[in-house]
Amino acid sequence: MKAALQNYQDRMRRVLDHIDRHLDDDLDLDGLSAVAAFSKFHFHRQFTATFGLSVHRYVQLARMKRASHQLAYGKAQSVTDIAMDAGYDTPDAFARAFRQRFGQSPSSFRKSPDWEPWLAAFGPLDNARNTLMKTFSSDDVTIREVPTTRVAIMEHRGDPATLGATIQRFIAWRKKAGLHPRTSPTFNVWRSERRPASSADYSTDLCVGTEQPIEANGEEIKAGEIPGGRCAVLRIVGYTDNLEPAALYLYRDWLPASGEEARDFPIYCQRLSFFPEVPEHETVADLFLPLK
Repeated sequence: MKAALQNYQDRMRRVLDHIDRHLDDDLDLDGLSAVAAFSKFHFHRQFTATFGLSVHRYVQLARMKRASHQLAYGKAQSVTDIAMDAGYDTPDAFARAFRQRFGQSPSSFRKSPDWEPWLAAFGPLDNARNTLMKTFSSDDVTIREVPTTRVAIMEHRGDPATLGATIQRFIAWRKKAGLHPRTSPTFNVWRSERRPASSADYSTDLCVGTEQPIEANGEEIKAGEIPGGRCAVLRIVGYTDNLEPAALYLYRDWLPASGEEARDFPIYCQRLSFFPEVPEHETVADLFLPLK
């Protein structure tokens, strides 16, 4: 029974990966049922029963999420090109769908995104992906001696719903500073719970590794460091927006059984690849739990 269930889930996960890898293609039911090796007469109901939304709805949301990231974080593509990539025949049709979902036009979102309705809109997509989230084991954790890394820090303090705006400013600042992710490592340091009792208590640092002098360019940028030492490291591949389940595994399961003790520095991650530069199921992050 357990092996059969695992096989079923692997086939469904294969469909999600295929969708994310082929968002520009015609993703019809016949093709997707063949990817999963399920009967095309039952696949739609199986998908909806597993993920809580239809195939069509999932594809729509996945395309719209990529489009919103392209609007907010990348300025190279025009709204028209983004609309075509999202599967819409005309920019007007894309604009109507975008406004209906987020309460803003694509142009307005590009200039000043309202992140709260954005987060709510993609709740069903995140829930669907979390349905088949990978479980972790002690074999996935390595203990590594890491070097001290000097970083430039942009702090986010307050409502996590506004984190997207801080990320936008961070990306714009590091571009001006010439600190490209391919040459300058990207870190997130979490100084609070993901969902603290009060949203005002949410606290995280966006960091980029650099040895060069820091020019603030009008932003509130601090110089700091991520201290070296022993760390438990857990690599997460795919859908790295929410690393809370991985962090919970390290704290709740791995740490008590390991005999190790946590060091006095927050848990943090290094982001090794980014959406939409790669499909979401190919994004990679290393999660570090500092140890004594």
